Amino acid sequence: MIPYRDENETQRTAIVTGALIGLNVLSWFLLQGAGASYSLAASVCNLGLIPGELTLSVPPGTRFPMGEGLACSTDPGRQSWHLITSMFLHGSWMHLIGNMWFLWLFGNNVEDSMGRVRFIIFYILCGLAAAFGQIIANPSSAIPMVGASGAISGVMGGYLLLYPRVRVFTILPLGFFFTTIAVPAWVMLGYWFLLQFFSGLAAFGSDAGGVAFWAHIGGFVAG
Repeated sequence: MIPYRDENETQRTAIVTGALIGLNVLSWFLLQGAGASYSLAASVCNLGLIPGELTLSVPPGTRFPMGEGLACSTDPGRQSWHLITSMFLHGSWMHLIGNMWFLWLFGNNVEDSMGRVRFIIFYILCGLAAAFGQIIANPSSAIPMVGASGAISGVMGGYLLLYPRVRVFTILPLGFFFTTIAVPAWVMLGYWFLLQFFSGLAAFGSDAGGVAFWAHIGGFVAG
């Protein structure tokens, strides 16, 4: 199911949600070269979160290839900042667009309910919980983790508690055809969480092609 709108109107303009989307888009263009190979690899290497560095399970100076002739060299002292910077980086155009769409769809209502200041704090805390969820699941990973999806998963968890019965309109692929259905938020978000959970179980302790399922789970539970 791919959500495209809900029936939940907001009372106030979602300024913080819009600003977070703006920061992610700016980071994509200014820090990541809009996906240009070298800029993308360098940003992920220099600002992504490497679990093995934070847990000191990867020896300092360990090098691993990032493509485009770039190799990351591990440095445990830098990783505390990367808990934050990694939330504003992405790995591809589709990664960015998908995350920003989910942030706008669910974030505007959560911000409307919480208020702007509390929503900022909530978003960052969910992002941190997501990062630690992935670190606990795979503490020795040397692969950089990037993306806003952990924090956005927290926003989705908050939406589930606040608006469980609000209808969410989704696109449902049926083979080569598509249809649209409206389901309560608890159905759509529950389906999404179960998908992450069982995928996370299958990938526990590995890098699973780079998908941080346990970051999604950790953020959602925190939210």
